[in-house]
Amino acid sequence: MTEVGASRRSQPGHRGEQKKGFFGGIWLFISQVIDEMRKVVTPTRSELLQYTVVVIVFVALIMAIVSALDFGFTKLVFWVFAG
Repeated sequence: MTEVGASRRSQPGHRGEQKKGFFGGIWLFISQVIDEMRKVVTPTRSELLQYTVVVIVFVALIMAIVSALDFGFTKLVFWVFAG
């Protein structure tokens, strides 16, 4: 069991000291969030535009499929129950 703890301490990014208590846990969480935010890579303007276009096209495609299915099921229900 101590080997697991020792291997965790050897991992990069692990803080050597153990934080105790409620506020220590909050501080540890905030410091880990800051460490992760430093790893974030901001997309370039062209990448952001490309990702936005892909998302809009995908959403429009899914909307068209759902609308067609809704229209088809509506016609089927009226045909079955309205005669």
